[in-house]
Amino acid sequence: MVSPICPPEFDLTVRVGCSLAYEVTGTASLLLNVRPRPDRHHVMLAEALTMGDNLPAEEFTDSHGNPFYRVTLAPGTNLFRHDAIVAISSKPDNHDLDGAAPLAPGELPTSVLRYTLPSRYCDSDKLVNFAWEKFGKVEHGWPRVQAISRWLHENIEYRYMSGRPDLSAWDVLQRGYGVCRDFAHLAIALNRTFNLPTRYVTGHLPDIGFPDPDNHMDFHAYADVYLGGRWFTTDARFHVPRIGRVMVSCGLDAVDGAFSTIYGGATLTYFQVWAYQVARGSVGVGDPLDFSLRLDNQWAVQMDPAR
Repeated sequence: MVSPICPPEFDLTVRVGCSLAYEVTGTASLLLNVRPRPDRHHVMLAEALTMGDNLPAEEFTDSHGNPFYRVTLAPGTNLFRHDAIVAISSKPDNHDLDGAAPLAPGELPTSVLRYTLPSRYCDSDKLVNFAWEKFGKVEHGWPRVQAISRWLHENIEYRYMSGRPDLSAWDVLQRGYGVCRDFAHLAIALNRTFNLPTRYVTGHLPDIGFPDPDNHMDFHAYADVYLGGRWFTTDARFHVPRIGRVMVSCGLDAVDGAFSTIYGGATLTYFQVWAYQVARGSVGVGDPLDFSLRLDNQWAVQMDPAR
């Protein structure tokens, strides 16, 4: 797939994707959620998705607008690979935030009302007293969103590989540490206590203008808050504007953002994710991964030499 139009504001290029393997005994199927969804922050230039040896698959869109595949797995090893070249802007998160005021519940579109309510992992009903004690005196809207993000960034410890699938936002607050999905769940739950629609987002986050000494490449989870009729990013894990997010999916919480949901006797045995900046035209989908071509993972933002 090649995009016929790439507006000039999308002046950087990233390669994103993943490689997955599942070992199957007996009968199994899965829901696959790895393709980036259309979004105002990126343009897909090319992509390729392979699902085993032409495994039977049904494509559908869920209630949040995310593209999914329901795949019937075969006994033995099942290999999946998604690879994409994506155009992004060199401008950081929320550069167009000016004038984005919060809306009263009665003014919100009905489609976003569900993002003000408690959900499985964002149990905002348990956090009301804490939220109002900590942030009740902060100006409503973006100042309060930022105050919540700053508090989480400074008071919740990030521990790589500490994630658990059974922890809600309340649990993480008591525990005091977690991974990116835990930061996202807490930010979402706290913002929802103030009737700010907030959704869970999963996607790719390259290290453009923000080096990662440990060179972690993984799917990233963060939150979007609805202000002035648009969604804006809040990411307490980093609490700094970042460049180049590529959204894969969104929803109420991590239930809607899992990259795969397994039914039956299947085990994930291999997992690799990549998200890095490249020069436009220097690499194509399906090419071998070559991290010597990456332009990011440093403080300086390297503009695309092809433009």
